[in-house]
Order: sequence, then structure tokens, then C-alpha cells
Amino acid sequence: MDIIKAVEADYINNDKTELRIGDHVKVQFKVIEGSRERIQIFEGTVIGMRGEGLNETFTVRKISYGVGVERVFPVHSPKIAGIDVVRHGKIRRAKLYYLRDRVGKAAKIKEKL
Repeated sequence: MDIIKAVEADYINNDKTELRIGDHVKVQFKVIEGSRERIQIFEGTVIGMRGEGLNETFTVRKISYGVGVERVFPVHSPKIAGIDVVRHGKIRRAKLYYLRDRVGKAAKIKEKL
């Protein structure tokens, strides 16, 4: 077990921001189109986190043109250029999967002051 952690230590990104479930975030990730590379922003609410160490991921959900879009990001991926927390959410659940069934004002999360 210690050998695995020693190998993973080289790949773990230590400059990650404090990310919690219910936060509204802007995830900047690198997209490669042909020979060019650019940064694309995915803005939404963190509805779940899972895993630990190098396998840690978080799921971000947004509504785009009336359709719910979810994307799973690895926390320690080199493709992630940065994570900006827009606001912290006030929640009482570990997973916010109930937001999938809600639209409009019902899908909003109160801001933590």
C-alpha cells in the first residue's frame, strides 16, 4: 500500500482549492482541438464527490438551454487549469442528486454566509 501511495505522490496536484458539495464553481479545463490548445470553462454546482487520493473526482451540474448537463472531473487531472469557487452553498446532504429532478427556482441552493 505504501508503494502505491509513493508512486501516486508524484501525480497529486497539491495546489487545489477547497472544494465542497453545494459550491457553485467555474472549472477551467484544457481542450485540444487539432494542433491548438485552449481553456474552456464549465460553470455549475458541485453535486457530488467521490474517491480519495489520485482517484478523487467531483461532479458538476449545470443547465444549458433547458437541458441538464453533468460532467465528472478528476481533481488531480493535469487537464484542469484551475477551479474558481464563485459561492459556497448551504446544504445538508452529502450528494445533491435530487437536483436532477428540479428546474428553475427549485434547483437553486442557498448561499452560505
